[in-house]
Amino acid sequence: MRKIFALLGATALTLAAPAFAGDKPGKVKNVVLVHGAWADGSGWRGVYDILRKDGYTVTVVANPDTGVAEDAAATKRVLDRQDGPAILVGHSYGGVVITQAGGHPNVAGLVYITAFAPDIGENAFQFLPTGGPAPFTVTDGHAFLIRDVFLHAFAPDVPLADREFMADSQVPIALAAGGTPVTAAAWKTKPSWYLVAADDQIIPPSVQQMFAKRMKATTLAAPGSHVSFVVHPEAAAKMIEDAAQAASK
Repeated sequence: MRKIFALLGATALTLAAPAFAGDKPGKVKNVVLVHGAWADGSGWRGVYDILRKDGYTVTVVANPDTGVAEDAAATKRVLDRQDGPAILVGHSYGGVVITQAGGHPNVAGLVYITAFAPDIGENAFQFLPTGGPAPFTVTDGHAFLIRDVFLHAFAPDVPLADREFMADSQVPIALAAGGTPVTAAAWKTKPSWYLVAADDQIIPPSVQQMFAKRMKATTLAAPGSHVSFVVHPEAAAKMIEDAAQAASK
């Protein structure tokens, strides 16, 4: 099948799934995970299990994907409940959310997993590839990813039965959320890490690299699709643990 999303520019990355270090938490022992559009918190299960095994306290935000302000507010409510500093992690549109909410005093560092990382005045949709048929349908102001696009571009490396369930249980995103610019950019004041997915057909790897470069983020390249953290949870967990350990120094 022809790819729905064309990659913007060639990317030359040396790819290897990193070994999981299994280090124990230090001062920063809390992790807060924020999901992206067309997904929910269950996608974090593999990452959650690894982090919990290694002694971290993990909370998954059930952001409603209804607007940047609303989703940031949901994230801040979770951050308020932390008993100390936390690493705030966002996937895809969740990167917009942590960019807006990450100035919270409990945030010790930001981890972007194949995520949007806009600057003040930028929104998520402006970084999507243009041209070709629209990848989603709109109902009552909410965008649903077309099932075929979900299966073959959004999560092509997830086992078929799992990605079919993901597609059929997707959480739509309000168009207003994707098109609303952020009014804060937490990565300007918080240390940041970025995981680039080499085979991403949603946010082109070249765009991910641009985000990481301008943030001066510690960057790791890993194989996999837009939801590489589902297929390779050890890579995402390692970056999160690295961030927690660095923030503990």
